[in-house]
Order: sequence, then C-alpha cells, then structure tokens
Amino acid sequence: MFTDEELYIQAHIDPEGELLSRLNRDTNVKLVRSRMLSGHVQGRMLKMFCRMINAKKVLELGTFTGYSAQCFAEALPDDGIIYTIEENDELEDFINEYLVQSPNKDKIHLLMGDAKAIIPTLDEEFDMVFIDADKREYCEYYELVYPKVRKGGFMLADNTLWSGKILDESEHDPQTEGLRRFNDMVAADERVEKVFVPSRDGLTIIYKK
Repeated sequence: MFTDEELYIQAHIDPEGELLSRLNRDTNVKLVRSRMLSGHVQGRMLKMFCRMINAKKVLELGTFTGYSAQCFAEALPDDGIIYTIEENDELEDFINEYLVQSPNKDKIHLLMGDAKAIIPTLDEEFDMVFIDADKREYCEYYELVYPKVRKGGFMLADNTLWSGKILDESEHDPQTEGLRRFNDMVAADERVEKVFVPSRDGLTIIYKK
C-alpha cells in the first residue's frame, strides 16, 4: 500500500507506461521479495539521471526483473547500451518475457552470472553504473567498477540506508555490515564526490573526479 504522499508524488510525475506497469504488478504478484523492484518513482529518477548526463553506456549490477534496466534504456540514445548483470538464473525467463516486449530491447544486454566475474571481462568505459546487487559485496563491486567509469561519470548505489538498519547498532547481519563498510569506504574516498539521498531506501550518488 502507498502512503498519501507517495500517491501524490506518483500523480505528479511522468507515468511509468503500460509495459512497466504490468512488469511492476506481475513482479509484486508472482515473486517473493518484490520490494527489490525499483518501482515507478525511482524508475523515473534513474531515467532522469541518465538524461541529465547524456549517458550513452550504463552498467547495472542486479537486474532483478529488469524494471530499472528498462528505465535506463528509455533515456539512452539509439546507439546507447546498458549491460545488466543478474546472478539468479531462476529469474532469466521472467526478465526476458518483458525485455522482448520493450521498444528499447536492442539497447539492453542481459548477462547472467556473478558480477564479480563478469565485470573484468567488459571492455567498456561507462558513463553511469548502478549498484543494486548483493549488499555484502558492495565494496568489491565498487573497486571493480571504479576503473571502468569515465572521468566525470557517476555511480549510483541503492539501498544504502537499508530500512534504517545502518543506524541500528544491534543489527550485525552480513548485508547490513556490508553496506556499513561500503558507506564508510565511499565517505572516505577522496577520488570521488558523493551525496546521500534519503529517497526510498537510500541512494548514494557518486561522481568520479
């Protein structure tokens, strides 16, 4: 259920469109952990970030059902590309069911497997990287993608508030600890500028100097 504030926001931004609306609904109906979906508001934000920097090449770690990848693809030029990596092979058919219906399907390259193994094989320089995979591995992802982000490019890290667990000293599960290490590492990294946006579950925007 959405709050009145969330409904108001959704009513005053661009619609997600029919395909993404179906993907949103079916993800929530058919899959567990549907909260992992970016959703309408964040999806429009990701598209806007792409527009703002005129991104042409994007890398996404953590496809889930492909919602955010499709949002990024909407903002890419005709010759743009997004590589999106998903480790859970049980999601592959679900992802592809909606990707093939997308008018931007030729821009989206789905790669199944471990992001830590796949990232080093990508011979690309990216304008933007979206980190939204295993929270325990955020620090490793960051170090792997950093050299592949162009100077003046951006990294976006999702879920960096982790439902407030970051601030709860009694929480010591591996995902929370992984995000704490990541947040501290980025805060101390003088190679980048960073801002922490308390939108949804926390989004850290990182600019490579």
